Amino acid sequence: AAMVKETIRVYARVKPLGRRQQAGIYSVDDDDEKSLSSLEIIVPRDLADGFVNNKRESYKFRFQKIFDQGAKQDVVFDSIAKPVAECVLSGYNGTIFAYGQTGSGKTFTITGGAERYSDRGIIPRTLSYIFDQLQKDSSKVYTTHVSYLEIYNECGYDLLDPRHEASRLEDLPKVTVMEDPEQNIHLKNLSLQQATNEEEALNLLFLGDTNRMIAETPMNQASTRSHCIFTIHISSKEPGSATIRHSKLHLVDLAGSERVAKTGVGGHLLTEAKYINLSLHYLEQVIIALAEKNRSHIPYRNSMMTSVLRDSLGGNCMTTMIATISVDKRNIDESISTCRFAQRVALIKNEAVLNEEIDPRLMIVQLKKEIQELKDELALVTGKQRTSELSQEELLQLGELIETFLEDNDPDSTLDIEADMRKIKYCFTHMKHLMNRSKISDKKLLSQCNSEENDTIKEAEEELKTLKELLQQRDNEINILVNMLKKEKKKAQDALFQFNAASAGSTLLEQSLSINSEERNSPSSCFSLKEAKDFKSSVHRLPFLSRQTGGKISLGCQEAFEIYKRDHADSITIEDNKQLLKQRFAEAKCLGEKLNEVRNKINHLKGVITQRHIQRAALAVSSPSEELNALDPVEEELRKQIEAEKKSYKTMFNRLKVLKVEIEHLQLLMEKVKVKLQKDFEIWWSEEAANLQQEEPEMVSSPNTATACPEFIKSSQHLSTNSFSETTRVSPSEDPPGKINSVTSRNSTSKTRTLPSSSTSLPLTGDSQADADILAFFKARQNILQKKGKSCQ
Repeated sequence: AAMVKETIRVYARVKPLGRRQQAGIYSVDDDDEKSLSSLEIIVPRDLADGFVNNKRESYKFRFQKIFDQGAKQDVVFDSIAKPVAECVLSGYNGTIFAYGQTGSGKTFTITGGAERYSDRGIIPRTLSYIFDQLQKDSSKVYTTHVSYLEIYNECGYDLLDPRHEASRLEDLPKVTVMEDPEQNIHLKNLSLQQATNEEEALNLLFLGDTNRMIAETPMNQASTRSHCIFTIHISSKEPGSATIRHSKLHLVDLAGSERVAKTGVGGHLLTEAKYINLSLHYLEQVIIALAEKNRSHIPYRNSMMTSVLRDSLGGNCMTTMIATISVDKRNIDESISTCRFAQRVALIKNEAVLNEEIDPRLMIVQLKKEIQELKDELALVTGKQRTSELSQEELLQLGELIETFLEDNDPDSTLDIEADMRKIKYCFTHMKHLMNRSKISDKKLLSQCNSEENDTIKEAEEELKTLKELLQQRDNEINILVNMLKKEKKKAQDALFQFNAASAGSTLLEQSLSINSEERNSPSSCFSLKEAKDFKSSVHRLPFLSRQTGGKISLGCQEAFEIYKRDHADSITIEDNKQLLKQRFAEAKCLGEKLNEVRNKINHLKGVITQRHIQRAALAVSSPSEELNALDPVEEELRKQIEAEKKSYKTMFNRLKVLKVEIEHLQLLMEKVKVKLQKDFEIWWSEEAANLQQEEPEMVSSPNTATACPEFIKSSQHLSTNSFSETTRVSPSEDPPGKINSVTSRNSTSKTRTLPSSSTSLPLTGDSQADADILAFFKARQNILQKKGKSCQ
């Protein structure tokens, strides 16, 4: 918004002398070069006092323009008020205030004389001018309001209250000053009256003047003992535009500025005079503070007058002051103090800003219209209507497009998407997601490679040492396996007895090695106890066993656990439970689907009923003679169907609840059995290892072998959890979206369970109470699993 920076303009007006008044000595000097006038007042020394008087004789003051005794009201208006009124019409705030002693012509200048039409003052002439300009300008829509405030003994009164004509001042509505957090002043209880033309505005002014409190003082029969502020509020708007301009013009007639001693009054008039002097004193303080350069605090709050004129003094306003001067001999002192005050006011700089704001309602309407037009235009170009969100189908389609684009090795291949910003944005986000994923995996690979390089850099002796230890471990394991095979004769196949124990063990290990390495897509290397290098390379190719757990979990241990698990009685229970769980899951899924079907059916039936209602209403309009109050048999039938569906829905829902509890129970049982199986194996394995060391001490050549076994035991926990996650859990990826996702995915190396996230799709039913039950049920289940996870560790 445009800003106008300028000092407050100060004018002086000299009141014509009365018949009996003696003129003081003064002269007006117009300086055309600087377009300023100066007023010189001379106070002669009084020699009759009989002593030397060193008081100043000459006082010189500068004004924008001085209106001498003969100046007419229209000239005063044209020079002082017209420029301010023009600014107000263009959207800036304006203030004109008159300052001077009682009887110096303030009210005459601001409001005007009552005798002749040509004596009209600034307020009526400004109203006339403003309404004249508004009529001429048809490019904007204007609304005009006026308010009239009187401040008497530091209390504000609303002069435009239509219920009180010429009543006592105390009966008028009291106006209070409020301040908002942005330090804007609001006048509570001050009425804003709309004036659509000059006549209405003048009537309001007349009403206000009638309501003004006039008291007799020794100085002037009709003097005003209060400050009055007449404000014109204008708001303008161009048709179709959302911008509104607000501006206000304050026309202020201050109370007399003379000192109390001079007036010779007592009683309530003295109280009046004190209040007037106090508020003018505070006005002076504000002006002094504004004139000083480095003042941070301006005491606007001290009086009501300064609060109301807050933005007119040192704020967002074009401000003009008229100093009214009475030049008869008795009042020369007061005239000098008025001029001094005016000189200080002239130092204040104001910054007037164009008051524009956007009408939010209009803006919303415009934007909605624009959005609709753009949507229509898009539909025209693309041939289909645009929704705000991309559908699931479109997202899947985009995912496939991106995949084929990334897999295509042709350098000229392009990713073809329609000119749809939503799709383009989605593609970028998806690409970013993929990039981040690949970065993370690259980092893992890099760290893996680094660790492998560091391994190879180690000296050959250390390598040989570890190989020997590994070989001994393997021998140990072979022997445990051989013993195990001997012990479990019933379940072992007869064919195994044809081989001798040593060869049987080595073939079994060979098989397990090749199986495991094949599973991980690496060529299996033949295992020979002598070929150390081949063996090491084969170990390096087993990321699960050698890398992730630092070479602690050996194949023998895994193989032993698999056999142990296969022949263990508990695993049969696990298998049975697994089958049962699968059935229950299938049933739950089926029920979930049926529930959805029933819900859709109910919704469809409701839709049909609504359709019937619409048709019947239409029928009623076209032929009112039809009997419409009769029951509609079709509708009754539909309602019966809905009731039936609701019943079956409830039955199925209750069955689903029971199923969920059963599934939960089965899973807990399986967890229990698994933990038991794992513990049994650990005990058995440690006993076997200990027995072996006692039986065949010649095989244990390195002290590390003894410690190798306990570590197997420690790591067998990972092992068992890992092998279970494959055998007894439905993996999350195979899970159809409608199924109860109770799968707890296990991480084979981290020892912690990862529980389903909150985003897991639960088979919610749409029935809020039931859904709350289901959610509470799953929450409880998660807590149990977490506790159990901790206890397993």
